[in-house]
Amino acid sequence: MSQPKDPVGWDEDRVRRVLEHYETQSDEETVAEDGATYEATTHTAMDVPVELVPAVREMLASGVPDETPASIRPDPVAEYGEVREP
Repeated sequence: MSQPKDPVGWDEDRVRRVLEHYETQSDEETVAEDGATYEATTHTAMDVPVELVPAVREMLASGVPDETPASIRPDPVAEYGEVREP
């Protein structure tokens, strides 16, 4: 059996450092790190209904900038129906 290859930019040392980081974290540190993820201002996570995923992917791939007036943006609700809150 051949050795698995590391992802681009990773080597055995980096893998060991990451493993050590997570294996030695206390429960409190883990919770704090997870919570900080949701406080980030450069990324976001969203729940998207499965039936809207194709429309969301299409909008993201189209590169429609935020400045585009809503009147000319694709309307997933018109195409897929009203979005329900989880």
